[in-house]
Amino acid sequence: MSEMQKPFVAKVVVHMGVGEAGERLVNAENIMADLTKGSKPIRSYAKNTLPAFGVRRGQPLGCKVTLRGEKAVTFLQTALKCYVVENVLHARQFDATGNFGFGIEEHTDFPGQAYDPKIGIYGMDIIAVIEKKGTRTARRKIQQKKLNSKLHVTREESMAFVTESFGIEVE
Repeated sequence: MSEMQKPFVAKVVVHMGVGEAGERLVNAENIMADLTKGSKPIRSYAKNTLPAFGVRRGQPLGCKVTLRGEKAVTFLQTALKCYVVENVLHARQFDATGNFGFGIEEHTDFPGQAYDPKIGIYGMDIIAVIEKKGTRTARRKIQQKKLNSKLHVTREESMAFVTESFGIEVE
């Protein structure tokens, strides 16, 4: 397999949905900055108004961080150790384009995190985007081209990459 054909972790997106603004959201942002080693979280806002849940359009509901490069790989390794039971991920966690995601119920599962009754427990969703080198040609502004079919990451390639890189079995 050539260097262009090898998949890699393009980015990891970590999202915490709190459901309300205020102190809980600030606590979530502080926890996320701590977990991601200083990356600054940005807020995510409600797209629609849902009166049944007391949510208004434009109201801050959560926060997220996008990690790239070595920082993304290191965070993903730590998160997989916290999430994976018996070293197994399920095939349904992978989509058709090779990305995969999982959720962690408690931030206290991460090393160095302790339970604080004043803060509470926060869960998070983690999405890993797997790409091959050269996919930027489809996203760039100047001389944008269609992506060659060899550069698309399939579900099977992504599963093989996760097994090979992180030592995790995919069922």
